[in-house]
Formats: sequence, structure tokens, C-alpha cells
Amino acid sequence: MTLVRSITFQILFYSNLAGQMLLYLPVFFLLPERACWWIVKSWGRSSLWLLRLLAGTRSVVTGQENIPAGPVLVASKHQSFWEVIALLPHLEKPTFILKKELMRIPVFGWYAKRMGMIPVDRQRRGAVLPSLLGEARKAIADGRQIIIFPEGTRAAPGTPPNYRPGIHFLYDALQLTVVPVALNSGLFWPRQAVRRQPGTIRAEFLPPIGPGLSREALLREMSGRIEARSNALMRQALADHPALPVSPLLADHLARTPDAA
Repeated sequence: MTLVRSITFQILFYSNLAGQMLLYLPVFFLLPERACWWIVKSWGRSSLWLLRLLAGTRSVVTGQENIPAGPVLVASKHQSFWEVIALLPHLEKPTFILKKELMRIPVFGWYAKRMGMIPVDRQRRGAVLPSLLGEARKAIADGRQIIIFPEGTRAAPGTPPNYRPGIHFLYDALQLTVVPVALNSGLFWPRQAVRRQPGTIRAEFLPPIGPGLSREALLREMSGRIEARSNALMRQALADHPALPVSPLLADHLARTPDAA
């Protein structure tokens, strides 16, 4: 039954995305920015509603009081596509740093460009950061919140963390506060899998980290907070939903990681 409900969700999720993009296409690029944000965030909320209705998976995001007003760097743990949808409604003008290839997708890429998303060409290697900085400065001048996944890609629960120094490059150059985000989404929305597990996905905006830290200090403080709280959220989910599948990788990780609670 879970698999059938998951497949149904997948079909309606992508139908909802395509349908809304086509519905608003004739007017989207003529509307004021505020109206565009309403449309995009409404899509995010409708996707989470479908997830709850069809897969039995609720979404809870807390800690919004930790988000300062104005431009900020939001550094999120990345376990699934869920966080892209779920964080969207909780930020005023969010700008995601995403793969350049996504901007080439017809219609979707047009919407992403209109909403100021920042594409990154990962093949450019050393030239990526200067290009990224230029786009980030534009976003900050427009009062946006930049969402970055410091590990660079989705990682299955229990995968050893690999926080890359790119976030410090932006943090130092822009002199911005970082808001870490912890979550447990990978337990319910596994990467590269159709199955969606019933239960409650949780994400939490953690207390902000002010500017001025060295690269080593920032990565240590940020990763320490994100990993400790993400581990706690995963333990909470497994306690609340004992039927959740646990991979050997995650079981070993939790066995080796002290319970902060």
C-alpha cells in the first residue's frame, strides 16, 4: 500500500508542478515579483499537502524565530528534494544555489531565472566561486536569503558529513550571518527512490552564526550544530515511527554517535 500511495504521489506531484507552470505561463513573467512569490510558495504548500494526503507524510518546520530580517545565508542539511519545497514558504525571498543544468529545462528554467535562482556550473571548478559571488551580491542587494547546501549534494542518512569550504567563501566575502538548518527528511523521502514513508518529516532553523569566523571555525561550528540536531531529529523519528526502515549505514552511524538528548 505504501508503494502504491507513493507512486500516486509522484504522479500527482509532477502533474501539479507541470500544470501550475503551464497555467501561469501566459502571465507569470508580466506579474510583479510579490505575485510571483505567492504563486511559487503556493506550489510548495500544495506539494506538501499532496505529500500528506497521499503518502501520509506530514511536514513540520520550526525555528523560524532564528531567521534574521534581511539578507542571510541559510545552510541546510541536504537529504532529499523535500527541503527545497518545505523551506520555500518560510523565507521571504529565497534564492537557491542550483546546478546550471536545471536552468536548461524548458519552462522550469524560465521560472527559476525569473525568481532569481543562482546557477552553478560545477565543471568550471576554480572559476565557480568568483562567478557565484557576483550572482550572490546581486541577490543580497535585492534583500534575498541565499539557500546553500554546504555538502554540495544529497546524502543518505548516516553518510559521513562532507562540508565544503564554498560556504565560507560567501560568508566571508559578503559578511553575512549563517542560519544552519537540521532535518530528517531522508528517512521519509529517500533519494533516488519512489517510496515515501508515512510519518513526520521535521526541519529546524537553528540559532544564527554571526560573521567574522575563520573557515575552520565556521565549518566546525556550523557542521557541529547541523549534525547534532539532525541526529536528534532522526532518533526522534525512529522512536515515533518504529516501522521506518533503517539502513545498515544509518544504524552504524547512530550507534557510533552520542545521543545529545
